[in-house]
This record gives sequence, C-alpha cells and structure tokens, in this order.
Amino acid sequence: MKKRQLKLLSILSVLVLLILAACGSTDEGSSDSDSGKTKEDIKFLSMLTGGTQGTYYPLGGTFADLITTETGVKTTAEVSQASAANMTALQDGEGDIAFVQTDIAYYGTEGIMMFEGKKTDAVSALGALYPETVQLVTLADSGITSFEDLKGKKVSVGAPGSGTYANAEQLLEIHGLSMDDIKAQNLDFGESTDGIQSGQIDAAFITAGYPTAAVEALNATNKVSIISVSDEKADELIKKYPYYAKDTIPSGSYGITQETPTVSVLAMLAVKKELSEDLVYKITKAIYGNTDKISHAKGEFIKAETALDGIGIEIHPGAQKYFDEVNK
Repeated sequence: MKKRQLKLLSILSVLVLLILAACGSTDEGSSDSDSGKTKEDIKFLSMLTGGTQGTYYPLGGTFADLITTETGVKTTAEVSQASAANMTALQDGEGDIAFVQTDIAYYGTEGIMMFEGKKTDAVSALGALYPETVQLVTLADSGITSFEDLKGKKVSVGAPGSGTYANAEQLLEIHGLSMDDIKAQNLDFGESTDGIQSGQIDAAFITAGYPTAAVEALNATNKVSIISVSDEKADELIKKYPYYAKDTIPSGSYGITQETPTVSVLAMLAVKKELSEDLVYKITKAIYGNTDKISHAKGEFIKAETALDGIGIEIHPGAQKYFDEVNK
C-alpha cells in the first residue's frame, strides 16, 4: 500500500514539474507580443522616404543619422515611391518608419480612396513635420497659365503609389477637370522635370516642401512657372477636403518674381504600431529634440509643439509620451 502511495506521489510530482515548465515556456514566448519589440530586439531600422530629388529623401538621411546616433539602432533612409506606397510597405512589414502625407495616412487607416479594401491598420503616427506644397510646374513659355489650360496636355500626376496623384485629381476636380481631360503621365519628380525640359510633357504636379531639388534643377536650365490656385478655388477645395491649407510659394523661389498662392497638405512620419513604446519614444526624441541639427530649409517648421497638428490617425504611445513631456 505504501509503495503504491509513493509511486502515485512520484507521478504527481512529475506532472507538477511539467506544468510549471510549460507555464514558464509560454511566458517567455509571449513577452515580445505582449509588449512589442524592444530596443534590444531591433538592430536595424528602415526609414522609407521618396525619390532622390524630392524633400523626403534628404530629410530622411538627416533623421536616420539622428536616430542612429541617439538610440544606437542603425537606421538607413531608403528610396521609395512615397506616401501611399510607404503606408502599404509599413502595413506589410517592409519598413519601420516612413514619410507620408497626412491626407494619405488618413485614407490608409480608413481604407478609402486608393486603399479601398486594404486598410493600413498596423500603422500609427509619430508626428507632423512641415507643409507639403502642391506645385503645378511648367515652363514660362509653355502657354499654360491656368489649370484650365491643362486640357488635352501631357501632365505628370505623380509616381504610382504617391500622394501627388490624389492631390492632382482633387485640384483638377475643383477646376472642372478630371484625369480624362488630360494625358496623365505617372512619373516621379525627377522624371517629371526631365520630361518638361525635354518637351515630352507639358506640366507636372509636384507635392513636396519647397525648395524641391528637382524643380530647382529644372530652373537652372529653363525659366520655370508655377501655376497659382486662387483664393476662391482654395476655399472650395478646403471645404470639400479639409486636410488642405492655403499656402504661398515666396517670391525668389525657382526664380519666380512674385508670390504664388497655392495649397498644401502636411508631411508626417508614420511607424509600425508593433514597435515598442520605449523605442518610439527615443526615435521621437532623437528627431524633435535635435531640430537645431536639421540643415534642410524645412527644418524650421519641425517643432515638438506643432507635431500633433493636422494628424488624423492614432498617435503611437511612445511619440505621445514624448510630446506630453515636452509640451507641458
């Protein structure tokens, strides 16, 4: 009888040990998914920007250097097809941080416009950066002086997957036109200005912070004209699409001799939601706490106190924590 009790006790002891081991194993395996990736998990971060001749790419290089220096996580700025493509890439895990337009980020998280049926629900905001001016660029001798003059012309409306396409479509709409009224060309900024210079296209929509490198390069060899958006049309656009704001390209930009009224959206940074609060806090601090080290002309607009303006999607908890601290 005693032997049977000892045997039963031994079996129960083994079962208890097995259960405890299984619990310990489960806890270890679930820690990352419960808390997100920590700095120790990540050795490399990919920052998605845009084409080499836009504003995202040079700024991205500066941001990547700041993040690398301040967090110790090697960060590299990658060339990409900009806003919409960047949102999709973050959703698919093909990047960690990305430049996007605020309007495109909103479309993605809502699953509308170019994101119909493919909502980007794995993406959150890090912070707003600067106004992105919608620039309709042509040559001074092109004969194009208004949006209405675009009818029947070859016009670049942005690279596939870019936010520029949506801006072009909405501005054409406000001026009584559609993509069917022009010969739309899907080109990036560099291809657009090269096409204008060679005569292959007549005009191009370029949504980027001015001065935009591609437009400056075009102006170095040809006299550039930027087509204005009247106050009346800007008001009409903003009433229908409230993420736009009035903007002005100052006299002297690209050699133009007078201020040119137009509209803008905001550039922002987005991140993968799964990045840990601690890491995103450090990334946010690396950028917004070192704005004096940003040499690009758009650096003057990048401020912690305005970093939550115009953002229509969820803020990552790590970024929110940083802004709450500095904006007390």
